Amino acid sequence: MKKETRHLTRLLGLAFFFVLILLVLIWRMLDLTVLDRPFLQGQGNARSLRVIDIPAHRGMIIDREGAVLAVSTPLESVWVNPKLFKPTAIQLSALARILGLTKAQVLARVSAAHGREFAYLQRLLLPTLTKKIEDLKIPGINFQEEFKRYYPEADSVAQLLGFTNVDDRGIEGLELAYQNWLMGVQGQKRVLKDRTGRVIEELDMIKEPRPGNVLQLSIDRRIQFFAYHELQNTIAKFGAKSGSVVVLDTQNGEVLAVANYPSFNPNIRNRYTLNSYRNKALTDTFEPGSVIKPFSIASALQNGQFTPSTIIDTRPSWMIVHGHTIRDVHNYGVLDVTGVLRNSSNVGVTKMVLASPPEQLIDLLTRCGIGQRTESGYPGESDGSIVKVADANPFVLATLSFGYGMSVTALQLARGYLVFANEGRLLPISFLHNQTPPQGVPVLDPVIAKQLLAMLEAVVNDGTGKSSEVAGYRVAGKTGTARVAGKKGYEENRHTASFIGIAPASKPRLIVAVFIQEPTRGGYYGAAVAAPLFSKVMGAALRILDIPPDKGAT
Repeated sequence: MKKETRHLTRLLGLAFFFVLILLVLIWRMLDLTVLDRPFLQGQGNARSLRVIDIPAHRGMIIDREGAVLAVSTPLESVWVNPKLFKPTAIQLSALARILGLTKAQVLARVSAAHGREFAYLQRLLLPTLTKKIEDLKIPGINFQEEFKRYYPEADSVAQLLGFTNVDDRGIEGLELAYQNWLMGVQGQKRVLKDRTGRVIEELDMIKEPRPGNVLQLSIDRRIQFFAYHELQNTIAKFGAKSGSVVVLDTQNGEVLAVANYPSFNPNIRNRYTLNSYRNKALTDTFEPGSVIKPFSIASALQNGQFTPSTIIDTRPSWMIVHGHTIRDVHNYGVLDVTGVLRNSSNVGVTKMVLASPPEQLIDLLTRCGIGQRTESGYPGESDGSIVKVADANPFVLATLSFGYGMSVTALQLARGYLVFANEGRLLPISFLHNQTPPQGVPVLDPVIAKQLLAMLEAVVNDGTGKSSEVAGYRVAGKTGTARVAGKKGYEENRHTASFIGIAPASKPRLIVAVFIQEPTRGGYYGAAVAAPLFSKVMGAALRILDIPPDKGAT
C-alpha cells in the first residue's frame, strides 16, 4: 500500500509539473499574441516595414518649337549598409575599380557611416556600371533610382539654362530661376524590407509622385546653335577674350538667343572653371562706346533744335570740352545729323548733346533701360550704372554721348534698341514663349524713333556698318568700338567691338546685338569684327523664321 501511494504521489507531482509548464506556455502565448501584440508588432514593423520616397521627374525645358533643351533621365545610385557590408578582397578590388576609386576610398566612405544603415558609395551611375556592381553580389550593396539632368544642346545654350545639382535641383541660370515650377513633388510608399535592406514587397501607395511642369522658353534652338558656333569662329579668328550675341523678337520682346563664348558642357561640367558658368550677356557690364550714339542723337532731336538735315561742323576733327580733347578718327568736315551718325563722329554728337541740358540725355537713357536691370528674372543679372546728373559736367556729358561714363550689359543694350524698332515703345524682356505681345511703354516720340531708324539704315548703306548688310533685307544698325579701362586708365590695346542692328528695316522684326571683348589680331573696330558676325546671325535668323525679304537680292 505504501509503495502504491508513493507511485501515485510521484505521478501526481509529474502531472502537476507538466500542467504547470503547459499553463506557462499558454500564458506566454496569450501574452505574446494578445496582451503584448501591438508592441511586438510595432517592433517587428520597425525592423521590416519602411516608408520610402519615390523620386519625382523634374519638368523638361523646351524651346519655342518644342525641341528638348533639358530633360531628367532615371539612373541608379549605389548605397551600402555598413553593418552588412562584408566583401571579399577580390570583390572589394572589383568594386573600387568600377567606381573609379581606390579600395581605401571605398572603405573610408563605409566607415564614415559607422552606426548607420545607409551610406552612398556613388550617385547616378551609368546602367552598365550598375549591372557590373550587381553581378558582384556583395552583401550590403543596394541600389536606388534617382534622376540626372541631361542637356541635348550641350555648350551652345549652357550658360542660359544653367544646371542642377546631384539632387536634380536647379542651382544656376533658368534652372534656378524656375526651380519651383520645374521641380516635382516626391511620392511615398510603404514597403517590407528584409534584413539586408532589400524591398521584398510593396504594401501600399501613401502619396503619388507629381512630376514637374514643362517650361517652354522663347529661345529658338536653331538660332541659338548658329549664333553660338559663329561667335566661336569669330573669337578664334580675331583672338578675342570672349563674346556675346543676343537676338530679340521686336514684336514681343522675347529672347530668341543668348550665346556666349567661352562656354562649357553642362553634361560633364566638372572639367570647367566657375568662370565658365557665367552668362556674360547678362552678368558682365562694360562701357558700350558708339552704339549709344543713336540715343544721344534722339535726345538732341527732342527739343527741336536739330533735325536729321541740320548741319554740324566737325572740323578740324577735334574740340576742347572742359579742358579735355574730344577727337574723331578722321576729319569728316561739315555733316548733317544723319552724317554724324553715319560716320560715328564724336565731335558731332558732342556738339549736339551739349546744346541741351544734361538731364535730357540721362533721362532718355534711363527711360530706355540703360544702366538698369531688365527684370527678365534671370538670377545674377547685373544692374549696370549711369552717371548722375549732378556729376555730369560738360566733359562727362560729352563722353556719355559716345558711350563712356556708364556700364551696361549686352541684354540691356539689345533691349534699348527696341525703341527704334517699335516707334518709341520699350517692351519688357521675356525668356518665356508667350503668344500675347505686351503693349510696351512709350519712352520716345514715334516721329523721332522713325527718324533714327532711317539714320541707322544709312549707317549700314553708306557708313561704318556696310559689312553688316544682309542679302535681300534692309538693315539698320550701329557699330561701336570702345577702349577698355584698366588699373591705370584706358588701355591702348584693349577694346570692345560691337554692332547692334534691326531687320527688316521696313518692318522691324529682329534685333541682333554682337559684342566681342578684346580682339587681339586682324582688327578691333566694330565694323571689322562685330558687323560681319551680325550679318551671318541676322541672315540665318531671318531665314529660319521665314521672314520675307524687303529689298531685291544683291
